[in-house]
Amino acid sequence: MRVKFTILGCGSSFGVPRSDGYWGKCNPKEKKNYRTRCSFLISSKHSNTLIDTSPDIRSQLINNNINQIDRVLYSHHHADQTHGINDLRVFYIKNKHKIPVYANNITKNYLKKAFPYCFKGNFAYPAILNLKKIKKINIFNEKKTFLKIKAIPVKHGNIQCLSYIINNKCAYASDVSYIYNKDLKNFMNLKFFVIDCLRIEKHPSHYNLDGVLDLITKIKPKTSILTNLHADLDYNYLLKVLPKNIIPAYDGMSFYI
Repeated sequence: MRVKFTILGCGSSFGVPRSDGYWGKCNPKEKKNYRTRCSFLISSKHSNTLIDTSPDIRSQLINNNINQIDRVLYSHHHADQTHGINDLRVFYIKNKHKIPVYANNITKNYLKKAFPYCFKGNFAYPAILNLKKIKKINIFNEKKTFLKIKAIPVKHGNIQCLSYIINNKCAYASDVSYIYNKDLKNFMNLKFFVIDCLRIEKHPSHYNLDGVLDLITKIKPKTSILTNLHADLDYNYLLKVLPKNIIPAYDGMSFYI
């Protein structure tokens, strides 16, 4: 069975426009320049796997007609990847069982400290999430849908973040400044490579445009999709300057393997 991928949000931590209405170099008349914070959905007929709960996750799920979340994988503990966690409550209410969420130790500890009510309920509000340690290789096999998801640590400024490779065909690395040389082999010759590209100028915690282009030259994916886009990267500008096999993301973009 085919697996569908949806980029629920492709914006940087401020989103585009920012909350003060600033659009930067992005043309506000282009709908694809409207960007919410990064989240990613892996879906099939039988399950929906969410990567990260951005602060915009509620509107993202509504806009994409997503009415079920079966599990969540976290990339790291930063606010723009985690602070929509409360919006998972509705799926517990619907199904009456805890949603499994997977994270590394740093993210697990952060979630338990920042959102304790999600994991330890009280008489009024039951716990909604079951927190699990992410493995290097995670297998989810439901009916005719098979997901093999590799969790590969990447450098994200001064922390490690998790990137994910799904069924050896699609990689998702939304927050990354460097992929370690020993892990590059995992990213070679992918069908889809969704990769952080914050801005044109260099940044200590994210790939910039030149850095991404150099990386893509090394690993040679069939199609690369740039995400985590800041307000200085206009959608139509990127279309003009990029090769045809490298495209900017937009909220709601989907593709299949």
